[in-house]
Amino acid sequence: MSSSDSGFVAFVGAGPGDENLLTLRGADLLSRADVVVLDRDAYGALLRHCRPDVTILDEAESFVAAAKAGQTVVRLCAGDPSFFSSVAEEVAACAKAEVEFEIVPGVPPATAVLTYAGIPPASAGPEFRIVDAAQVTDWSAYAATQGTLVIYNGVADAVPIGKALIAAGKPDHTPVAVTSDGTTTEQYTVVSSLGRLGPDLKHAGMTEPALIVVGDAVGQRDKLSWFETRPLFGWRVLVPRTKEQAAGLSEQLRSYGAVPEEVPTISVEPPRTPQQMDRAIKGLVTGRYEWVAFTSANAVKAVREKFEEYGLDARAFAGLKVAAVGDATARALVEFGVRPDLMPTGEQSSEGLLAEWPPYDSMLDPINRVLLPRADIATEALVAGLTELGWECDDVTAYRTVRAAPPPAPTREAIKSGGFDAVLFTSSSTVRNLVGIAGKPHNVTVIAVIGPQTAKTAEEFGLRVDVMADKPSASALAAALAEYGAKQRQAAVSAGEVPRRPSQTRRGARRRAK
Repeated sequence: MSSSDSGFVAFVGAGPGDENLLTLRGADLLSRADVVVLDRDAYGALLRHCRPDVTILDEAESFVAAAKAGQTVVRLCAGDPSFFSSVAEEVAACAKAEVEFEIVPGVPPATAVLTYAGIPPASAGPEFRIVDAAQVTDWSAYAATQGTLVIYNGVADAVPIGKALIAAGKPDHTPVAVTSDGTTTEQYTVVSSLGRLGPDLKHAGMTEPALIVVGDAVGQRDKLSWFETRPLFGWRVLVPRTKEQAAGLSEQLRSYGAVPEEVPTISVEPPRTPQQMDRAIKGLVTGRYEWVAFTSANAVKAVREKFEEYGLDARAFAGLKVAAVGDATARALVEFGVRPDLMPTGEQSSEGLLAEWPPYDSMLDPINRVLLPRADIATEALVAGLTELGWECDDVTAYRTVRAAPPPAPTREAIKSGGFDAVLFTSSSTVRNLVGIAGKPHNVTVIAVIGPQTAKTAEEFGLRVDVMADKPSASALAAALAEYGAKQRQAAVSAGEVPRRPSQTRRGARRRAK
């Protein structure tokens, strides 16, 4: 990168669509950019690499002026800037203006999309040819390709191209695959032959970006397809949780091929009167408690924020015993610098925690008091159980949970009309709140719940429960949904049918199966 005052422009290949295929060099340049020029719809997700104060331009016209003013500019280009790219004039403009520039290669669709479609790019024959359909007037030169022919920008003319290749001597039984939205969870592949392209593409709804692949390598797709065969591939999954809680669950769903959409159903807010928490933190520091029991990651966050307010850190827990109700709560504690002394070995719930909790013993325990910072709507079971074991509880409201604002109208409509393939309910409150702010999910939507209590609440609202986690954790719930999706897919394949997502079974749904 330039160290001069004249600025700098980097033409960065954004890759074929999957945001994780950006190169390390591209991510590094984005992190240092003052200005980013990009197609926001296609590559908006890559802005997560940028500084919060970055300037975003949708048009390329003014970036040379920005560079002349001393700014670092990143121009994101589709795929690889060296492959049929339209940025040649922009590069020339930089050279003419004597602005320093760099061209950063990206992962080209010609190899990446084929790999994601299960087609080994250069496995059949000695040739691997890549062509831009927009620049070809005579296909006879390509009909003799002894290997794999990859065609960019040709999906609108796929049928005429097929006919032209046959007319030039290519056998009509030559395998062909057409893949749209490659490397994304919208990826869709139609496998055909040159002679059957017309009828096979007729109802497929193919649009750019897409690639046409011609050659025997297409025949290996049955054995090598790994992306489109993921258990939840293309499933649109609603994740109704608080924003902080949703991130890890969404990442796990993406690993199964799903398209998660996070809809906050509850908002976490401070207690109306902070004095109770203030007294609790003071008591924690002055040795009032033997134990602190955390029943949620939000409770950990609330205590941590109070600590920061008072200039305290994890050292204030010295001499205290700390209990966590489950894995997510324990992770929040470890991030805070506190390792829990007690966790359930079985069910991750208040009942599971009580099953492990030792009774108060005046010979062993110098103090008989437990601090329990929790939500304003938490159940009383833990307090009652600890009291039975001889402990005294300071049951303190650390945060309030309030119903979130309704999601945008398109999301509400998708929930009610069956636009989602599945919805994950991680608590009874998420059931009540989602129905309250957005309405009941359509009956084609797969309902997945974290445990029996959440299932009971869902059924009270007239929902059919299809999936229940084998243990009450969000990770187990996502895994259970993936197992359900895999079984549905396998049943369709065994019956000789094309697997279809639940949303594709509703009346009036687009029939294109993925």
